[in-house]
Amino acid sequence: MDLNSASTVVLQVLTQATSQDTAVLKPAEEQLKQWEIQPGFYSVLLNIFTNHTLDVNVRWLAVLYFKNGIDRYWRRVAPHALSEEEKSTLRAGLITNFNEPVNQIATQISVLIAKVARLDCPRQWPELIPTLLESVKVQDDLRQHRALLTFYHVTKTLASKRLAADRKLFYDLASGIYSFACSLWNHHTDTFLQQIFTGDEAAATNSLERTLLSLKVLRKLTVHGFVEPHRNVEVMGFLHAVFERLKQFLECSRSIGTENVCRDRLEKTIILFTKVLLDFLDQHPFSFTPLIQRSLEFAVSYVFTEAGEGVAFERFIVQCMNFIKMIVKNYAYKPSKRFEDSSPETLEAHKIKTSFFTYPTLMEICRRLVSHYFLLTEEELTMWEEDPEGFTVEETGGDSWKYSLRPCTEVLFIDIFHEYNQTLTPVLLEMVHSLQGPTNVEDTNALLIKDAVYNAVGLAAYELFDSVDFDQWFKNQLLAELQVSHNRYKPIRRRVIWLIGQWISVKFKSDMRPMLYEAIRNLLQDQDLVVRIETATTLKLTVDDFEFRTDQFLPYLESMFTLLFQLLQEVTECDTKMHVLHVLSCVIERVNIQIRPYVGCLVQYLPLLWKQSEEHNMLRCAILTTLIHLIQGLGADSKNLYPFLLPIIQLSTDVSQPPHVYLLEDGLELWLVTLENSPCLTPELLRIFQNMSALLELSSENLRTCFKIINAYIFLSSSEFLQVYSGDLCRSFCELLKDITTEGQVQVLKVVENVLKVNPALGPQMFQPLLPSVFRGIIDGERYPVVMSTYLGVIGRVLLQNASFFSLLLSQMACECGQELDQLLGNVIEMWVDRMDNITQPERRKLSALALLSLLPSDNSVIQDQFCGIINISVEGLHDVMTEDPETRTYKDCMLMSHFEEPKVTEDEEPPTEQDKRKKMLALKDPVHTVSLQQFVYEKLKAQQELLGEQAFQALMETVDTEIVTQLQEFLQGF
Repeated sequence: MDLNSASTVVLQVLTQATSQDTAVLKPAEEQLKQWEIQPGFYSVLLNIFTNHTLDVNVRWLAVLYFKNGIDRYWRRVAPHALSEEEKSTLRAGLITNFNEPVNQIATQISVLIAKVARLDCPRQWPELIPTLLESVKVQDDLRQHRALLTFYHVTKTLASKRLAADRKLFYDLASGIYSFACSLWNHHTDTFLQQIFTGDEAAATNSLERTLLSLKVLRKLTVHGFVEPHRNVEVMGFLHAVFERLKQFLECSRSIGTENVCRDRLEKTIILFTKVLLDFLDQHPFSFTPLIQRSLEFAVSYVFTEAGEGVAFERFIVQCMNFIKMIVKNYAYKPSKRFEDSSPETLEAHKIKTSFFTYPTLMEICRRLVSHYFLLTEEELTMWEEDPEGFTVEETGGDSWKYSLRPCTEVLFIDIFHEYNQTLTPVLLEMVHSLQGPTNVEDTNALLIKDAVYNAVGLAAYELFDSVDFDQWFKNQLLAELQVSHNRYKPIRRRVIWLIGQWISVKFKSDMRPMLYEAIRNLLQDQDLVVRIETATTLKLTVDDFEFRTDQFLPYLESMFTLLFQLLQEVTECDTKMHVLHVLSCVIERVNIQIRPYVGCLVQYLPLLWKQSEEHNMLRCAILTTLIHLIQGLGADSKNLYPFLLPIIQLSTDVSQPPHVYLLEDGLELWLVTLENSPCLTPELLRIFQNMSALLELSSENLRTCFKIINAYIFLSSSEFLQVYSGDLCRSFCELLKDITTEGQVQVLKVVENVLKVNPALGPQMFQPLLPSVFRGIIDGERYPVVMSTYLGVIGRVLLQNASFFSLLLSQMACECGQELDQLLGNVIEMWVDRMDNITQPERRKLSALALLSLLPSDNSVIQDQFCGIINISVEGLHDVMTEDPETRTYKDCMLMSHFEEPKVTEDEEPPTEQDKRKKMLALKDPVHTVSLQQFVYEKLKAQQELLGEQAFQALMETVDTEIVTQLQEFLQGF
């Protein structure tokens, strides 16, 4: 591409590509795509985006195309890779001038230079770093800033490389430029501080930006540029200097006020200082040891003493708490149980920690966390009143919650309490004892303190197991506090019911559950919405607990379910509805069929909620989960839900519909549960299976559920189902078997096996295209035992239950393999006998014995040659299935089933589904469960004897090992 002639054309097309008109935009994009692989195209783009007189949008687009081209065509091994000559020209052009006036474009240019550096620096681009170092020294503000911006992005990119050779190169780079980077940072930092104190805000803003960028460079060099950074004087000097600079910047933030234009960048710089230290602690815990004492003193003074008042802002407090938490929890600083097994570095760090965390320090930290940081703020209390649902979402972990101060303080409390529980337990218990009895509703501060202390007791529940008699506390005080109905007491009602939820799985006697259920029922009628939502959460924790007993809960089921449903209707936020639905689902799941009398209202409401949630896929996922548990609870009665239920399944599992991305997994589970509990196959339920072909083509992690769904249709109504879909299913399976895992192969064959079991007459014809590959797998001696076992199961079904089709298949395979029919049969039997140990399921082992015995009586010499093997397998099968009656000393086949009995279900067991019943009925027709192997062996041997005569039969029996004959005779006593 000639630069002079092409520039005008490319510029014109780039201009068209910035158009809002798709008729202009699309052709331009296509043309640019074709030019991507043209030599010289990226040189033209470089000329365009470095020409500051051109339209900003056009230049922006040119930068983006250049950046994407680096990813695709810069590597030498890439298809249509750029030539070395063009790359050399581009590298030189990229660092000729650092004078881009537009910030966004400057950032993109810095990023693309870093991308090239990742691939070429330093070997093909040795001049990059020296050029950057020179450019950051210039006096021109713009050039200096752009060079520093590029320096940062290059350092960041090179620091991220992980191969050993790349790490070595970065270590060399860091050693060579670290001193310069430190002096650059110190220069810009000092300049900023001078300018801010002289009131030159504009100059200070520029200097602060350079301070921030140079600090970002130092962060990467310090954390990733040294193997043993504690041995480098400059590195440790920089880290100590960070603490001094932090103090200066914090004082600066106090003095400049909130309206100053520097304020936001100043706070970002302060946070970056803390990130440097936290990253260093994370990557080099032992190198950080000399800084432990200073870090703890610094963080504790700003967070837990007056030193931080008026200085520390929220994000800084969070970072300081992270400091303390990381040092307290750091595995590298924890000695082994036997101190002599610990490294000297660990013992040194542990010694520093121990000397710092004295009883007075720990007590003050604990008291300040609880009495200061745990208190509900004015902002939170206002939100409670004005937006109760928003308040509950924040409290239970909304998106902004994880970045806020409250969760950070709670996590720090938990970690410190766990580490120093012997010291802190008496401190917390003293705070609890000081709050005995109800609190005056007029004393807001006392109410907030009690809320905070109860919060601490809930967070430390596991640590307080041996120190708190929670059952007595519940009976003697907490229960009474739940009954204080005054509006101002609602923080305590909410906190107490939350506290019980924290302790329910730790220490709460089963016989006290009815008292708790009574309290929960009352609180679900509380005047305050936040209290009701919190109560629902505790109810979920209670029914989820392993000590939950349905009989204790049933007297409260109707009223609680009704109240939860009313709460579901009342709340309006998507997150809250999801939460309440989840509670309802848990209740339905635990009580199972006992829920049937009470679900009418929910069943009527869910269609409306589904319609209202069209734009909220996560809420729809919650509805699907609720429906899954609802169907399991309703059993066969779930058929009444089909007008609403089946369209939902149809939508959720249709891969051509956009919502399937969110709904597919739960939708498939609902489809499966619906089939398992369906009393009969309806036309609508049959029609949904049209979605399956596309699902099988996906070959996703949901394939296992898809196979379960197919099997459920087979068990539900094989004739109707296979009449419509056997062709599609067979084609899908043939495609799947071309490229599928071993497990997937087994799943496909299990479906075929179930078809043969349910419909032995027509099944082989329906899946005839699959059977030759199964046959070949047996002949070739399939190496995976689980696959071979399934192959033998499939062919065993055909041989035992459809002998005529087996003969046709044998003839077909003999032609394909070019073998005599008898020779092929002999090979199959020989392989079957040889690989019998691959079959581990007792049902399949008995099936194999029955199938091979079905070849008798026979005067075929090949079958007689394999007689010994057939008898060996038969005796193995008898060992598998025969159990001895200790009274009569006779044997009986333990797999025989004579009639269907409804199983007796205990309270903790789930009742059988309709599919479970269908499987039992099917088993009553299955030879494996209806034919006595003992009798079958006897009858086949007797028929063989009659066919051959006594002398020839005895000669045949002599081919069998005498020990096997003895065992056989023992099993056949009485015949």
